[in-house]
Amino acid sequence: MAVYATADLHGYPLAEFRKLLGSSGFSPRDDLYVLGDVIDRHGSGGIDLLRWMMCQSNVELIMGNHEAMMLRSTFAFREITEENLDALTADELDQLSLWLANGGEVTLKTMKALLRSDPELVQEILAYCEDAPLYACVEAGGREFVLVHAGLGGFSPDKDLSDYTPDDLLWSRPGLEDRYDENRITVFGHTPTEYYGEEYRGRALRTPTWINIDTGAQGKAHPMLLRLDDLQEFYP
Repeated sequence: MAVYATADLHGYPLAEFRKLLGSSGFSPRDDLYVLGDVIDRHGSGGIDLLRWMMCQSNVELIMGNHEAMMLRSTFAFREITEENLDALTADELDQLSLWLANGGEVTLKTMKALLRSDPELVQEILAYCEDAPLYACVEAGGREFVLVHAGLGGFSPDKDLSDYTPDDLLWSRPGLEDRYDENRITVFGHTPTEYYGEEYRGRALRTPTWINIDTGAQGKAHPMLLRLDDLQEFYP
């Protein structure tokens, strides 16, 4: 049994993602951790990916900031009328604006259509996202890993993982000089690796204590897979 991780699919075509899994040798005996941001930006907004993941007993979603934004904006799934628009609070409007500004429009459109045809499925999708943990600790290939969406904001070696806030784990953007726990490798996404330099575009970025596997699927690039057992990288 092997353990794989991927991140920031952002509506990547399900068929293409399954091809990537197949090319890596991923099998029903293996485990896959998806480190958040399955949704938004492209295609159906990743709802087809979520529906597929929900049916896989060996696939686990880790909460991403885009799933968190959607969960805070579920009031927008109903039809917006002048009456209920006036009833929205300033906080709700801010949350919705933030989500839409970050590519949520395609996901909102898909969820509103699904709400009309299959409201129970919408609730199942939301419950699946709500149940996603903020991090996971796993062991593979004789190494220990922390799997999280965005890194460990405000890192301290004296801090327990449970002491980090959701914002620390969902919105942080570590610098190249940042170092985490030396006894385990932290794997995350959220910040496309190209942001650290053109030489990292479309590739995983490794430092002594962390690996960033967001290879830019939010734009025109593709996601990747990291097999934790031997740290082998797989690309489309």
